[in-house]
Amino acid sequence: MFVVPSAARLGCWLNAWIAGRTSADEAITGITAGRESVSFRGLEPQLDLAPAMMLGEIRRREVDRVTVALPVPGDLTGLGGPTEFNLGALDAGQAVLLCGAGIGMVPNTRPGATTWVAAPANPPTYLPDLATADRELRDGLISAADTLSRLDVASWSPDAADALMNLRAPATFDAPMTFGSAVAARLVASALRCVEIVRLALRDDGGALTAAESASRREALFPLRHASHVALVAACSSLDGR
Repeated sequence: MFVVPSAARLGCWLNAWIAGRTSADEAITGITAGRESVSFRGLEPQLDLAPAMMLGEIRRREVDRVTVALPVPGDLTGLGGPTEFNLGALDAGQAVLLCGAGIGMVPNTRPGATTWVAAPANPPTYLPDLATADRELRDGLISAADTLSRLDVASWSPDAADALMNLRAPATFDAPMTFGSAVAARLVASALRCVEIVRLALRDDGGALTAAESASRREALFPLRHASHVALVAACSSLDGR
């Protein structure tokens, strides 16, 4: 079972509602799944909005698309500034952008509850389409698999080797999800598998016999991590399956 980042889940459900692919009740259920409380702060002065009120606010502000960012140091794909918002998103590791409204939201998560805090934000400077993200993820996986095979990944990370062997196994998510197309759904599953491969392979970096092998392992895996994040951003920001 794969854990879907909160921003990815929120982006998918809001886009489905904006596009008319799901009802308000279904969107609210999807947004709140797995959390005792989900609220949105900063859109209305001195008021935290419940998900139902958030949907109304999106309609009132004429938001035409929600995009997702999953930034890590050196990779701010999905963000467009300003610097203050980018830093907050980087600290949280995720954010959503309300396109057409000039607003971004970053999650503040605590046990059983998530509050999305709104702030001024620009549209993303770069947002890949699904075909480009899919191609880059495939290329990154092929390259990483070749390098890990040469480094004998099975000897120092059997779990990562198993994950590589099971890329086509059915995927399940930790909460209900909706996607703009079957292509987007497949891309999210593939990207989350690759994120898990990277996590498992880097879990015990001391498994490499030499410093050169350790460097080769990281060099092989970081591009795959980047491609995985880009794929998640593209798929979960997709409004109409492109």
